[in-house]
Amino acid sequence: MSHLLIPRRFQGPPSSGNGGWTAGALAQHLPGGARDATVTVRLRLPPPLEVPLEIDDSPAGAGARRVLTDDVGRPVAEAVLSEDELIPVPPIDVLAAADAEAGYPGLRQHVFPECFVCGPDRRPGDGLRIFPGPATTPRGREIVAGTWTPYESDVPITWAALDCPGGWATDLLEQPRVLGTMTARIDRLPSTRERYVVVGEQRAIEGRKALTAASLYGEDSGLVATAEHTWIAIDPRTFD
Repeated sequence: MSHLLIPRRFQGPPSSGNGGWTAGALAQHLPGGARDATVTVRLRLPPPLEVPLEIDDSPAGAGARRVLTDDVGRPVAEAVLSEDELIPVPPIDVLAAADAEAGYPGLRQHVFPECFVCGPDRRPGDGLRIFPGPATTPRGREIVAGTWTPYESDVPITWAALDCPGGWATDLLEQPRVLGTMTARIDRLPSTRERYVVVGEQRAIEGRKALTAASLYGEDSGLVATAEHTWIAIDPRTFD
């Protein structure tokens, strides 16, 4: 039995872990989950911070899964290998993505301003400070986009970078949402010596659920990693 502890640094909401970071930290425990494999992670509860969480390992193989449980045995998250064909969000060039950041709504108002990924209150070198603003692809698709230069790179951080840009493709100021499910594939880990473009797109709204996608591209517009998400509408006053 192995364990996962989510340091407070990787928070999303004030009392729980960032969904993308948590999902990536669990996904890498699956065979192939660190690279090339497509993994789906379902978040069952807000991931608690600074608490050792048990990882229940099933046998390797096609049915392999990893279940993260809290100190009273409740399932927090579940990771499984997926056969989904992910459809990346189209890229834009790095200068257009940098220009889009000025329109990032989270700079004006943010439900979770200390979020590890997109929180404007995080210092450079501490949070990722990915600020996706409205943009348009060369073929006229409406997306959100920003830039990111990693100061460190691993599987959970790459999943985290693909998390919030999907959320900001919806109107998070009008209707706050948290991550419910994330399916991702990493083709290569990002380098700390390169500037990346992160793009997000809303795909559908189904009641309280929003379906989105996000992709990470290198300076040469080569795909680095991609993800699809389901977001769940919440009332931030009662979310814990």
